[in-house]
Amino acid sequence: MGERRSDTAELRTALLRMRRATGLPVAFGGLLEGRPGARLRIGELSGASSGALRGLAIGSGSGLGGRSMVLARPCAVTDYRAARHISHEYDEPVAAEGLRSVLAVPVVVGHRVRAVLYGALRAPQPLGGRVLDAAVAVAREMEQALAVRDEARRLVEPVPGAGGPAACGAAAWEAVREAHGELRALAPRIADPVVRAELLAACGRLAAADGPARGAAADGSAPDAGTPREGLAPREVDVLAVVATGATNADAARRLGVRPETVKGYLRSAMRKLGAHTRLEAVVAARRAGLLP
Repeated sequence: MGERRSDTAELRTALLRMRRATGLPVAFGGLLEGRPGARLRIGELSGASSGALRGLAIGSGSGLGGRSMVLARPCAVTDYRAARHISHEYDEPVAAEGLRSVLAVPVVVGHRVRAVLYGALRAPQPLGGRVLDAAVAVAREMEQALAVRDEARRLVEPVPGAGGPAACGAAAWEAVREAHGELRALAPRIADPVVRAELLAACGRLAAADGPARGAAADGSAPDAGTPREGLAPREVDVLAVVATGATNADAARRLGVRPETVKGYLRSAMRKLGAHTRLEAVVAARRAGLLP
C-alpha cells in the first residue's frame, strides 16, 4: 500500500511538471498494476474541468494510451475523434472533457510500462517537437525516480532470518556496502527533494541494518562509545561511503561529480571530526557510529 501511495504521489508531481514543461492546459495519467493483462486506470487529473476521465480503465492496445503502452513509445493525435490509427472506446469521456489534440507518453522502468502520462489541448492543433520532447523528458524523470525507489526498497527489504555481516556472509555484506556507496553518490543528482530525501532515508536504514551485530569494527576492535554520531555533513558521509568501497579520490570525484580536490577536502574534514588519522580509520569510525553499513 505504501508503495502504491508513493508511486501515485510521483505521478501527481509528474503531471504538474508536464503542464509546466509543455504548456498544455490539461494533463492526466494513471498507473499500471503489475499483474499480467492488468489495465491502466486514470487516477490523477491536472487542469481538467470535469471528472469525466477519472477512473477510466485503459486496456492494452485500446485508445491512444493503450497504443502507447503496447508500443512502449510516445503517441500523439491532432484530433482524437478523427484519428484513424487508434481505437475509439473512450471517445465519449474525451469529448466530455472537450479534448482534441492529445499525446500519451509511457513511463517504462525495467522494460515494463509502469504508468502513462497524457497531455492535451482543447483544440485540434498539431503538437510540435518541442512539446513532445518536453513530455518525454518529464516521463524520463519519473522513470528515474521510480527506478531509484525500487532499488532502495529492494536493498532495505528484510530477508527472513537474515542479520548483519555474520548472518549474510562477508561477500554479501560488502555488496550491501557497495550499493550504499552507489546510492549515496546518486542522491545529490536527484532533483526532486522528496525522492532525494527518501533515498537518503533508505541509505540510513542500510547503514543501521547491522544493528546489534555492530559489536566489532572492521579492525576487530570494540566499538568506541565516544565516536561522534552527529556532526558530519551529508557530503562528508557521501565521500566516506564511496571511499569505503575502495575507491580512490579520483574515482570518488568521478562518481560524485566533483573535483578530486573537493573529495580531499571533505575527507580531511570528516577525518578531523571522527578523530581519525587515515582513510581506513575514518571509515571504521563512521561504521562504529552507524553512519555507514
